[in-house]
Amino acid sequence: MAQRETIHRHHLIITKLRKHPCTFEELADYLGLESQLQEYDFTISQRTFQRDIRLIASVYNIEIVYDRSLGKYSISMDENDSAKELVFEAFDTFNALNLTTRIAQHIHFQKRKPAGTLHLHGLLHSINQQVLVRFHHTKNYGSNEEQRHVAPLGLKEYRSRWYLVARDEKDQKIKTFGLDRVKDLEITTAKFTPPQDFSLDTYFQYSWGIIVGGQNQPEKVELQFTPFQGQYIKSLPLHPSQIILVDNDQELRVQLHVHATHDFMMEILSMTPEINVLKPKFLRDEIRRKLERGMQLYQ
Repeated sequence: MAQRETIHRHHLIITKLRKHPCTFEELADYLGLESQLQEYDFTISQRTFQRDIRLIASVYNIEIVYDRSLGKYSISMDENDSAKELVFEAFDTFNALNLTTRIAQHIHFQKRKPAGTLHLHGLLHSINQQVLVRFHHTKNYGSNEEQRHVAPLGLKEYRSRWYLVARDEKDQKIKTFGLDRVKDLEITTAKFTPPQDFSLDTYFQYSWGIIVGGQNQPEKVELQFTPFQGQYIKSLPLHPSQIILVDNDQELRVQLHVHATHDFMMEILSMTPEINVLKPKFLRDEIRRKLERGMQLYQ
C-alpha cells in the first residue's frame, strides 16, 4: 500500500506543477485535500518532498526546480522538448486508465496494431552504445520476413507508430524500419562508427512522414485552403516548414518546402475539396490526374 501511495503522490505532484508553479505550502494543501477525497495519505514533509523530487527525476526524467525569488516549485521544461511532451502524454493516459477498473464503457480505443514500443529501450541503448543489432523484419507490402543486420542511428515517431532509422550493413544504405514489424531483436556487442555527417533532423528536414526524397530535390509547394479548413491548418501545421502567405475571409494560402512523395499526395487528396494545389505545376497536374482517375470509378 505504501508503494502505491508513493506512486500516486508523485503523479499528483507532477499534475499540480504542470498547471502552474506552487509553493510547498500550496502543494501540501493540495495533497491534503486529495488525501480526504481519495482516502489515501498523501501528506508530506519538506524532507519527504525533497526525496520525491529526486525520485521523480530518476523515474520519470522530469526535473522539478525551485525559484528562490518566487519561493515556488515548477517543472523544468524546454520550449522544444518534444520528448518530455511524449512523457506527459503517456503520463496522462496512464492516470486516466488507472482511474477505475471499469473503463470499457467509457473509453473507445482506436483499433490498431501494436506500435513496437517494446523495442524502444533496447534500441536506444544500442544507439547510445553504438553497437549493431539484428532482427527479423516484414515489409508492409509483403509477408516474407528478412533478417536485418543494421547500425541503429535514430528513432522517429509518426502517427502513433515508431520507426528505426539505421544503416543496413548489407549495402551500407540508410533505411527506415517500422518497429511494429520487428521481432527477435538481438543487441550484439559489435561496435560501429556512425556517419559523421548524419543528423535525424537533416535527414527528415523535407520529408512528409517517414519517406525521404532520395536524390529528388525538395519542392516549394503552395497550397490554398478554404477559410474553414484553414483554421485547422493554422492550429496544426502540415509541416515544420509551413509559412502563411495569405490569410483572409476568402482563403488561407501556405507554402511548404517538402519532397512531393506518394504519402504527401495522399494527404492532399484526403483534404479534397477543401484544398487546391497552386504550385508546382507538376504536382498540381498529378493531383488532377489522380482525381480524374478516381472520378472514373463513379461513372
